[in-house]
This record gives sequence, structure tokens and C-alpha cells, in this order.
Amino acid sequence: MSTREIYRSTLAELAEKDPRVFCVDSDMGGLETGFGVQFPERYVNVGIAEANLMGVSAGMASMGLRPYANTISSFAACRACEQLKVDIAGNNLPVRVVVTHAGFSAGHYGPTHHALEDIAIARTLPNMTVVVPADAVETEAAVWATAELPGPLFLRLGRAATPLVHDEPIEFVLGKAARLRDGDDLTIVATGPFPVVMALRAHEVLAAEGIGARVLNMHTVKPIDREALIAAATETGAVVTVEDHVSSGGMGGAVCEVLAETVPCPVRRIGVPDGFFDMVGGEEELLVATGVSTDSIVAAARALCHGSGERKGVR
Repeated sequence: MSTREIYRSTLAELAEKDPRVFCVDSDMGGLETGFGVQFPERYVNVGIAEANLMGVSAGMASMGLRPYANTISSFAACRACEQLKVDIAGNNLPVRVVVTHAGFSAGHYGPTHHALEDIAIARTLPNMTVVVPADAVETEAAVWATAELPGPLFLRLGRAATPLVHDEPIEFVLGKAARLRDGDDLTIVATGPFPVVMALRAHEVLAAEGIGARVLNMHTVKPIDREALIAAATETGAVVTVEDHVSSGGMGGAVCEVLAETVPCPVRRIGVPDGFFDMVGGEEELLVATGVSTDSIVAAARALCHGSGERKGVR
């Protein structure tokens, strides 16, 4: 299943246990025939009106309910940013803003639906928790783990199915990176479905060359796992970050902020470059076309490990 599909089925399970849970829809398609049929008295469709979606959800949360506001990521972060900031984040309300079509996952719709700046926007909002699951398994765990979060949540999901990172249920610990592979030569920090898959592929390529790459799945971008990052810099001496987002302001930027203030070390950020990409295509196809790929990660790792004294004195 895709992260979107597993989220919807998990939301229905959560609603069975918690009468405070409401589904607030922006005419996304599918929620009305799923959640809306199961819980018609707790399903609200505001239509394609994202600013209204945020305001209505904030009002519901202020009355003790647990609204899950559903929309497309580019619309939540940009079109409804003021309401997201003022109504929800500013008031520290427990609204779960669940966005799909993140990154290039709506690449078939073209640049109007590319959501490449959403993490940068969401993580700077007050009180906002930002979670980016790596696959359907982690999405299910994240929905349950954040159910009682006292403040707002930005849950960033894709659209279509992506490769599984986990083949069995996992424990999701908010704010704690998941170490997927061990390594002592450098650390690859990834967030998002394809970036994590690419990081795991890069680990295998590098291992065949004798390079040990630790792989961290940074599923919680805010609050970011400072302890894991400091350990990575101290123990491996170099970091490569990977994300389906512009390379400025996102998870890579958050990693650099932590390390610059604690354990400075060489960092290479793999992300979408600055630009407006008038491109239509599949999610992985567009990521590779804009420089986010297994090959890019491997090249960055090789450069760090075989660089001309750049890492001297770090470890």
C-alpha cells in the first residue's frame, strides 16, 4: 500500500477507538467513500478551500476535538500557509495536518503540484511537529504514535506506492532517528520514501568498495534527533543528507544547523536544486533528473571518504 492508503485505513481504526477524531477533507477523493461512510457524523468536506480547511480544523481542535485535516502538500504549505501559521501553529492546537502528494509524488500533474519547499516552511512554524515516514509500515506506526500529541502535526505523505523499507511492524519513537544500517566511515541521513530507499542502495554499493556507511532514517524532521546527529558526526566524521525537497531549508538544512553548533564536520546535501522545474513525470524519474539518486549519494560519499584532507582532525 502507499503511505496515503495506509494512513486512511489507520485513521478509520483510530476513529473507532477515539470519538474525538474527525476527518476534515478538502475534496481529496476517496475519503468520502471510506471514512465518510464509516463515520458520516465525523466527516466534514470543506471543498477545495485549503485556507478554510485550516480555520475549520483549528476551531474544532479548540473545542476539544482531534481533527485530521487532509490536503495536498503544496496547497497546505503555500496556499494556506497563513492559516497554518496563525490559526493552528500560533495557537498550538492539536490539528493533524496530513498532506499527500509531497515532493515529486504528484509529478504527473506538473510543477503546480511539486511540493519541494513544504518541509522548510512547516519546520519553521511555532510548535509544529514534522514527520515524514519512509514507507507504509512506518506511516501506520506514526499515526498511532502521534495520536495523543498535544500540539500540531504536519504529517508528510506521498501518493502512489513506494518500496517498503520495513517488512514487519515497527516501533515508532517520535523525535528519534531510526538507524537502518551500521557504518563507521560516514553517515547517510535520509528522509522520505525514495531518499531512504536510495540511501539503503547506496550503503550496499559503498560496502562493496569497503566504505562503511551508517544510514539514519530521519523520520522526524522536527524535533530533529540531535543526539543521533552528534553521535554520527563524532563517530563517523562526515555526513551526507538526502531528501525529496529543495536542498535549502529542509532536513539537510536542519542537520547542518545542529552540527554547526555542536560537532562541525563535512556535510554534503543531496536535494533538488534551486529552480522551477517545468517537468512532468514519475516520482523517482523526476528525483533522478534533478540530482537526487543513489549515484549522487555514492559520489558524495566517495568524495568525503577520499577527499584531500577535508576530514582531518574531525574523528
